[in-house]
Amino acid sequence: MKRALFLAAAAVLTIATTASAQTSVFVVRHAERADAAAGAAPMMATDPDLSDAGKARAQSLAAALKDAGITAIYTTEYKRTKQTGEPLAKALGIQVTPVPAREMPALLEKLKAAPGNVLVVGHSNTVGEVIAGLGVAEPVKLTDTDYDNLFVVVRGEKPVLVRLHFR
Repeated sequence: MKRALFLAAAAVLTIATTASAQTSVFVVRHAERADAAAGAAPMMATDPDLSDAGKARAQSLAAALKDAGITAIYTTEYKRTKQTGEPLAKALGIQVTPVPAREMPALLEKLKAAPGNVLVVGHSNTVGEVIAGLGVAEPVKLTDTDYDNLFVVVRGEKPVLVRLHFR
């Protein structure tokens, strides 16, 4: 009986330690662009700022993730991704780290080596690629009007994907 109790306690301790050691990658698309009218496709300005709605969404993202243990924020070189991550970076006292959008392998290496939880702010055509690069088999596709998705990839031997929505 004592041996069974000891083994059960050891198993619980092992599971708890493993769960606390797991880290997550939060992946979002940048918030709304200033060059997109409500409900319309973006006009594809070269490097637009966020709209007022986008700035509000970036603040919501910061509020949602302020206690998530984020240790790094990666964006692309474009203003809209940086502006989406900046409110959280400011709240946490960390810097946004831009990685060129065309350098996906470099970003994935940074994510795999990063200690703690990280946030990646990408684009409608890169969010799914980041998630797949982290080992998630379930395909993720976004349209040009999808801004409210918050993907959480719980890292581990078999990564788990959680899809949330925020406003």
